[in-house]
Formats: sequence, structure tokens, C-alpha cells
Amino acid sequence: MKILLSGGGTMGSVSPLIAVYERISKKLPQTEFLFLGTYSGPEKKAVEGYNIDFKAISSGRLRRFFSFRNLVDPFKVFWGFWQSLFLIIRFKPNAVIIAGAFVGVPVAWAARIMGVPILIHQQDIIPGLANKLMANIATRITVSFEVSLGDFFENKTVLTGNPVREEFFSCKREDSLKIFDLKNDLPVLLVLGGGTGATAINELVRTSLAGLTQFCQVIHIAGRGKGFDLQADGYHQYEFLANEMQEALCAADLVVSRSGLSILSELVVLAKPTILIPIPQSHQEANAQYFQKNNAVMTLSQDTLTNEMFVDIVKEVFGSANKRSNLSRNIFKMMGSDGAEKVANELLEIAK
Repeated sequence: MKILLSGGGTMGSVSPLIAVYERISKKLPQTEFLFLGTYSGPEKKAVEGYNIDFKAISSGRLRRFFSFRNLVDPFKVFWGFWQSLFLIIRFKPNAVIIAGAFVGVPVAWAARIMGVPILIHQQDIIPGLANKLMANIATRITVSFEVSLGDFFENKTVLTGNPVREEFFSCKREDSLKIFDLKNDLPVLLVLGGGTGATAINELVRTSLAGLTQFCQVIHIAGRGKGFDLQADGYHQYEFLANEMQEALCAADLVVSRSGLSILSELVVLAKPTILIPIPQSHQEANAQYFQKNNAVMTLSQDTLTNEMFVDIVKEVFGSANKRSNLSRNIFKMMGSDGAEKVANELLEIAK
């Protein structure tokens, strides 16, 4: 069996693919894998950390707003298609799985021409443009939530939940505290700006840090190239975490994050009290609203949030064990834990 995986640009589309890789590797240990990602995204380091063969291809985006890059990116996609076609001819995969990233679009087209079955996975509540472009040629479509079933073709769409990597199912907090040199007697706030870093969240941390470190320790993932020189007792900054992300989440008593479905799924498994700051006017707002409607998270607006408000809200949550307990209990109910198993089974079912 040979499986081709494609995703990248951010870790959001990569984590579920790694989870499916782990599950198939256990079922069929002799399976060969090839991962096609971007040249500049964070996925190469993460993928190679699992000893998966990685190849980068040219990738563009189809933006729904004016940008001079819209004139160049179609040529990148066209070149990515020819690269994908060559790699598919050489690798001869039995099936392809793509988790919604734009880099997967030329891969899907090349796979279709070569007659290779394609599974696309829809993580978010609102279908992304990449998956919309691939839906017609997909053999199977898997979705994370029941509300997404109506967005795709009924005869080939299956509810599976979202795949989560195996390491997130084993959390040893004491070990995680040691890894990040954290104290046992002070609560831990983990702030995530997404795989590529969020300038607004980084600035929020910078301006709030003096207040936050009065009552908690802070782990801050700033994003590649987005770090800044700021030192304070109890403040731990990292530009990027790959295989160590599980330990960071495990150590946290409260998580502040964007609302991509990959990180949300990991927070579900770990039942972490969570504050979401979604990217304004994006699909992330729908994800955050869906979770908040079920009292599973707190959601803050980036456009109106000030550092004073942020410090006060974090302090309030840390000061209420009942609030944290309710958030933890409700987020754990949001999704089943067998998404990787279900998606792996669907992929193996269509593999030629």
C-alpha cells in the first residue's frame, strides 16, 4: 500500500494527516507514505519528525480579493500540477488524502488524471475554497461535524470527526512542566497565534505581559520569524513547536488560541479550558461561534479587545475553578475521539 498525503502552509491541515498516517501505519506497517507540502510552510520539519518522506511543490492561492499575487499564483498552481503529476507517476500511490490546503489542489487534479482515488477532509464548519474546488473530483469526502454533511455530495460524504495525533491522548502534566521549566504552584497560560504567527495576538501578549505574570506563567508560541525580544520571570517564548506542542498543551491550565479546527480538536481531546480569538471575518469565526454556542469556549473579538480587558478576563478565569471545570467538561463533549480511525478506514476503503 502507498498513500500520498498533501497539506501545508500552516500546521492546521498537517496535523490531521499525521494522525491518519499514524493509524494506517499501525494497521498496515508496510505502507509507504509520501507527503507533498509547500516550500515555505512549517510542515516540513513536523512531517520529517515522523520519518515521512517529504517533497515540496509550488503552491498558490485563489484569493477572493484584489492582489497582484493573483496574477502570479495561477502559474505557481500550474507548475505545482506538473510537479505533482511527475511525483504521482513515480510514487504510484493507491490513494491520496488532502485536508483542505491550497497546496493540495494541483495534487488532486494530477491524481484525478492518473485515476488515483482522492479523499478530502473538511475540518472547519464552513467549507474552504480549496475543498470546494476539489469536491467534484474527490472519491470520498469526510467531515468533522454533522452540520457540514449538507455542504457536499450526499453519496460520497461521511461524518468522521477530526483526526488527532496519538500523542495528544496521553498527557502527563508533571513531565510537561519540567520540559518547559515551569513551577508547580503557579497556573500556566498557553497563548497560540497559529502556525504562522498572529501579529495581533503577539502584540496583545507583549502589552499584557506585565499584568499576566503577576498571577500566572506564560508559554507563548509567536510563530516563525514573529518572535520579539522580551524577557520576564515566568514568560517562555517559542517561535514554533512541532512535536513538543502536546507537552505545551498538557502543561496549560488555560489556552488562548485562534480557532482553526486542528487545534480545537486537540483541545477537545485534552479537555482544556479555552479562550478563542478567531481571525476576523474568516471561517474561524464560525468555528468559534459553534463551540461557544455549546458553552465549550469563551470567544473574544480581536477588533475590540484591549490588553487591560485581556488581563482581566484571564485573571477571572484563573480565579474561578467552576468556570474552568465547566469549560473543560463542555469542550470534551464537542467531538468524538475516533476521527483518525474513521478517516483511515474510509481512505483504505477507496484505495486501489
